[in-house]
Amino acid sequence: QVQLVESGGGLVQTGGSLRLSCTASERTFSSYMGWFRQAPGKEREFVAAISWGGGSTNYADSVKGRFTISRDNAKNTGYLQMNSLKPEDTAVYYCAATKRGGTYSKASSYDYWGQGTQVTVSS
Repeated sequence: QVQLVESGGGLVQTGGSLRLSCTASERTFSSYMGWFRQAPGKEREFVAAISWGGGSTNYADSVKGRFTISRDNAKNTGYLQMNSLKPEDTAVYYCAATKRGGTYSKASSYDYWGQGTQVTVSS
């Protein structure tokens, strides 16, 4: 019954920035909120995750130092700030949330998914 709605994708030049938002229709009471991305013909890959309770963060090596994940618990909203964007960041980005438990970096751990938002980085 929980639905996640994403926004903030778009077209940006190499080195630019975008901020993605993800709002849940209701409180999920989940352990993690995460971001994944998927390019055509490729597997969905982990980008970043944050624990709702403690706020601890985890990042894929490919985005560490450039992307920042955050959340506003009162608004049931998560964010992904993307800086220093590269063409290889081009993909559809999905937000997701787990129920209690699971491994934050595995897509199979997530129970709720957003509709996806396109991020395109041009050279």
